[in-house]
Amino acid sequence: MPQANAKLNAFPVFMRVEGEAVAIVGGGEAALAKARLVGQSSAVLRIIAQTAEAELLSFIAATGAVHVAAAYEAAHLEGAAMVFAASGDEALDRRVAEDARRLSIPVNAVDRPELCDFFTPALVNRAPVAIAIGTEGAGPVLAQMLRGRIDRMLSPSLGALATLAASFRGAAERLPKGTGRRRFWRDFFAGAPASGHIALVGAGPGAEDLLTLRAHRLLMEADVIVHDALVPEAIVAMGRRDAERLPVGKRKGCHSKSQEEINVLLVELGREGKRVVRLKSGDPLVFGRAGEEMAALRDAGIAYEVVPGVTAAFAAAADFELPLTLRGVSSSLVFTTGHDLKGNSLPDWAKLAISGATVAVYMGRSVAAEVAGRLIEAGLSPDTAVAVVENASLGNRRRFHGTLADLPSLEARADLSGPVMTIIGDAVAGANFERSEPLAAHRHEDTASATAEGVEQ
Repeated sequence: MPQANAKLNAFPVFMRVEGEAVAIVGGGEAALAKARLVGQSSAVLRIIAQTAEAELLSFIAATGAVHVAAAYEAAHLEGAAMVFAASGDEALDRRVAEDARRLSIPVNAVDRPELCDFFTPALVNRAPVAIAIGTEGAGPVLAQMLRGRIDRMLSPSLGALATLAASFRGAAERLPKGTGRRRFWRDFFAGAPASGHIALVGAGPGAEDLLTLRAHRLLMEADVIVHDALVPEAIVAMGRRDAERLPVGKRKGCHSKSQEEINVLLVELGREGKRVVRLKSGDPLVFGRAGEEMAALRDAGIAYEVVPGVTAAFAAAADFELPLTLRGVSSSLVFTTGHDLKGNSLPDWAKLAISGATVAVYMGRSVAAEVAGRLIEAGLSPDTAVAVVENASLGNRRRFHGTLADLPSLEARADLSGPVMTIIGDAVAGANFERSEPLAAHRHEDTASATAEGVEQ
């Protein structure tokens, strides 16, 4: 709890700088950092540096900032609204601070709080909306961490909404002051859209820090989160605390709702005016049945968007440090499921596998023998490299390596209960197998027999 008598030693204000000069003394990294910060405003930058580093010179050229390429003199500060001493030289920074005070100009000296009239905040910019986080110089890293969290929470369109609100100011002023006017603005900013909005969001392979910034922002704005069983609770919990959470199952052998029921649910929520996040494991467009949900929403006239996520194949490849494409070895990539091999004829992608494509198979261990058998029957070498990951991207992931001939051994692994990703192809040989287990250690005693059984199923 905050202390009741806690006092701020620096009072936060927003200073008008439109068209005003802001002087920065220095030619290095510190000066560039301040220039980038102030450059987010409509101030006229005046950078005073007899010699400047290449990156700062590039910034000056790109932004049209005024460059005073001369040894510093107090006259260079005249007419400025504020001054930054960022030379890195203590004696010069102190001189700049003293000159600024003599000219009645507020000054900030980088990393020298005792010379500062004001402190620069960590800034979240949604112009004309701005959120400044300050620690009075005590914890700049903390301020940056808070800035990152707030930035993820706020929609990129917040500034456009504030600008739109400004255009309604005249109309709002015709309303009586007090409750009526406050209600108008509250409804303007917080009112739910009449037709609702559905976001089909990729939750990634499981690790919460692989969630995209856009996905996190939408979760923080959602009224309802509709999530699959494979989405970890840690990711669902990243949503707005008071959001309604609706699990819809969709795990092998356990479907709490059919796909048609999910489609109907999303349409109903949209018609109720709800902001909905439909949270899918991995990427919604990769074996996520997003096509059916988008069709239902289009037919119902419900607004929706798709937010991509990190699909399991990419996470599994990263866990193995495995190149999915490799110059001179594999220049194409196939995403498929083991169930594609259950028909009487081989799918077209099987020919690509034989030609050297890397094949990422989204499947459980129950179809491993069938996949291996059909591919070997089609002509893919039994010695083709294979990588298998259970729970890709998570701390409890398990990695296995071997050959296509070893793959049927997965069916005997009752200890693998998480989602399994299999990657097959010559490029797999370039993976890092140091932290993985050999599949061969778990092969059936009669591999050939196991493979044949897989073909017959």
